[in-house]
Order: sequence, then structure tokens, then C-alpha cells
Amino acid sequence: MELTLSIVKPDALRNGHLGPILGMIEEAGLKLVALRMLHLTRPQAEGFYAVHRERPFFSSLVDFMTSGPCVVSVLQADDAIGRYRKLMGATDPAQADEGTIRKRFASDIEKNAVHGSDAPETARTEVAYFFRELDLVER
Repeated sequence: MELTLSIVKPDALRNGHLGPILGMIEEAGLKLVALRMLHLTRPQAEGFYAVHRERPFFSSLVDFMTSGPCVVSVLQADDAIGRYRKLMGATDPAQADEGTIRKRFASDIEKNAVHGSDAPETARTEVAYFFRELDLVER
């Protein structure tokens, strides 16, 4: 079984989409094995997105991710990373397939409702950023 990190971003929470997004995750056969709501501080968001520090969108991304609460979770399934990335849809909701989270709930390329790990190494780092091993509950 593989693990991946999911973040339901501030825009999705503000717009009341948390329940439907979590429902889509579970309906897709991805098991929630850890979940918590938090409001990222600027240093926390900068640390999480440090890989993008030199990119032009870094500051606006950090501003957005600290603009309200988000829900971080760990998902578990065979090929969890690939399955969740397919469920999320393209980063740009205009390019996302019908029925994906971003097509349904994202408003633009930056306010795109959700985040998901893109590779096993990234998933390990991202999960560890928010959760201890003790927080993960096998289901």
C-alpha cells in the first residue's frame, strides 16, 4: 500500500467543498488514514513549499495558503499517488478532465482546491511535514 499527502486548500474550505471532496476521495477507494485541519503560518507554508522558493509564484502561493484553514490528510491505497493525481485533475482547472476535483471545485490555476504529492519521495517528505508515524491509523 502506498501513502500520499492531500491538502484541501483554503479556497475549497471557504466555498464549502470539504465534504464533497472527502467524499470523492473515499469513493475513489483512497482510505483516509490521518486527517487534521490547520491554519498554516507563513513560516510553515514557506517551509512546505520551499522547493518553489525561486519561482515567481512563490509569494502569492504562500499568501494564498495562509489565507485561511486547510485540511491535510494522508491517503492510502495501491498506487495512491497516481490515483489521487488522476482524481485531482490538471493543475489548471480549465485543462482538467470532467469529474475531477479541480474541474468541479477549483477557480483558477492557483486557487485549485487541492494539493497531492507527485512522487513517492515527495509523499514521504510531505506526509512527515504534517504527521508523525503515530498519527497514521491503519484501516
